[in-house]
Amino acid sequence: MSTALSTARARGRRVARLIQPTVAIALVVLLLGVPFWLVIVTASKNQAEALNPNLALPTHWQLFQNFGEVLDQGRMIPAFFGSLLVLVPSVAGVLILGSMAACVFGRRAGRGITIAYTLAISGIVLPPAVVMIVLLLKEIGLDGTPLGMIGVYMWMYLSTVIFFVTGFVRTIPRELEEAARVDGASPVKVFFWVILPLLGPTLATATILISLFIWNDVFYALFVVGGRLDMLPLNLYQVASAGLYLNNWQSIFAYIILMTLPLLIVFMVMQRKIISGITSGAVK
Repeated sequence: MSTALSTARARGRRVARLIQPTVAIALVVLLLGVPFWLVIVTASKNQAEALNPNLALPTHWQLFQNFGEVLDQGRMIPAFFGSLLVLVPSVAGVLILGSMAACVFGRRAGRGITIAYTLAISGIVLPPAVVMIVLLLKEIGLDGTPLGMIGVYMWMYLSTVIFFVTGFVRTIPRELEEAARVDGASPVKVFFWVILPLLGPTLATATILISLFIWNDVFYALFVVGGRLDMLPLNLYQVASAGLYLNNWQSIFAYIILMTLPLLIVFMVMQRKIISGITSGAVK
């Protein structure tokens, strides 16, 4: 009797181990796959079929034709370079400054350093004052300019980089820095020659996260740039609001696919480094 009961329990545990991952995978496919499928099929339809977006297949696939119309009529090429004009300096600047600050926070101790570190990462949870940002940029003459937008993004995401990198810096052996200093390297050279190359996975994680926020941002771009610079999400918002894409859901979804594609490619290329950075830096 006990043998049969043990066998039944073991069989039940095997079934549970099989069902649990199956249910988890099914939920992931449902939550991520359905919206993705909706975007793809809607972007592949003509205007009449896309008028009421649904999961049904298009009668005739015209995805690339819709891509061509969006590129031709939606000012996507200038908006793409406008987004790059803001994205690249913002990410590069915030990574370098944040890494330098993280090296200080990760290597030094004391009450003052602790207070400074707490203030530095407080930007992660404290919401930025948009009205004050706009007024300040107007006072210094940077409102509506790419430089002003770059400054806003760097100020917003500097806390994120400091948080990610500080934990990783604390795991780097001090002997590496001491050996470089014995060879005559200055603190700046130690940072660029010794510390920075070791931060690759963590910086890759920060890069993709910050790039994702900046690339898809409409809110701050709308208030700071105000339409005086073409950027992808802001351009989509403006042309859709102006009626160019009114009832043209196939064009809107085609625009979204093209706008998402660059970051999707970057994520696929940097996937291993991103996962390594999350597990080795941010959680320590």
